[in-house]
Amino acid sequence: MKIVHIILTHSFAGSERYAVELANTQAEQQHQVTVILHKRGCEQRANAIRHRLSDKVQVQVVDGWKFFAIWQARKMIRMLKPDVAHAHLSAGCRVLQGLKGLCLRVATLHICYKKQQHAKLDALIAIAPWQLDAIPASLQQHCIQLDNWTNTQLTAPAAKTELRQKLGLAENELIFGTLGRVEATKGHDVLVRAFVKANIPNARLVIVGDGKAMPELKKLVNDKLAGDKVLLAGFSTTPQDWLYSFDVFVSSARYEPFGLVFLEAMQAGLPVLATASQGAQYLQPLFGRDLVPVDDVEALANAMLTLAAAKPEKITYPMQRFDIQARVQDVVDFYQRELAKLS
Repeated sequence: MKIVHIILTHSFAGSERYAVELANTQAEQQHQVTVILHKRGCEQRANAIRHRLSDKVQVQVVDGWKFFAIWQARKMIRMLKPDVAHAHLSAGCRVLQGLKGLCLRVATLHICYKKQQHAKLDALIAIAPWQLDAIPASLQQHCIQLDNWTNTQLTAPAAKTELRQKLGLAENELIFGTLGRVEATKGHDVLVRAFVKANIPNARLVIVGDGKAMPELKKLVNDKLAGDKVLLAGFSTTPQDWLYSFDVFVSSARYEPFGLVFLEAMQAGLPVLATASQGAQYLQPLFGRDLVPVDDVEALANAMLTLAAAKPEKITYPMQRFDIQARVQDVVDFYQRELAKLS
């Protein structure tokens, strides 16, 4: 099958990871795969996108301001004449709106259904059941809900003791950790306040990631005089090293549609403590513990104290349903189903 993915953002995060892993795996499955990227996503920096794509994936590059980049991407797709064009996030969806009848036009709902982005497309992939409620009935028959995925064969990159030495973490500390983009929706400010309030002996909070909210977060840590207890590690090219050095994974998100990082934490065997975001509510039966109300500093602090007192141990989660090979095949099967409806 000839497939084109469109992802015109500039930096690597959860939605970009989904697009990259989908393209790479489809190419491994012998499909002819092209990814259209913005020039900014191809820069020589750690959080760019281009260097994460397999050599088996063809890359086309657009540049310039948003609407010019969208025009270029449409032109490329017309030349490529794919069977399927798959959009990721808002600019990618806008590209496909001008290509009706050329191919099957699919988008993944990385956040939620938005009429201006998705209503005119041919088919949609929801990543969680709650997203389906907003989709019009006429489009629901061209939708499917498919869980996100992870590499279920992944193992620890090294022993925890070795990882902690490498990362500058004490072997005997209780590490509460989180990983992802630092932005207001992730609630890192609540997490810092809760951790300081909990005041757990011999514990440290590690926040791995970067983003627009980092300056405010640094100020909060300084204002709380918590620099010795809260480590802001910044963006990491080796997030698995950090995950496998944690004792507990914490999500304080105000909004999280699914949360690929939940799957990464579960694959690492970490106890998961989470606020009641949409994604956490969906996955909560696997976590095996109650969720914490969003934006509730005291409740999160108490939950951290309770978990610390229980001396958390590794957990073996049932990860088969999140296997990347099986879920990517589900995507391809969905393409074929919807192509049959178009013909």
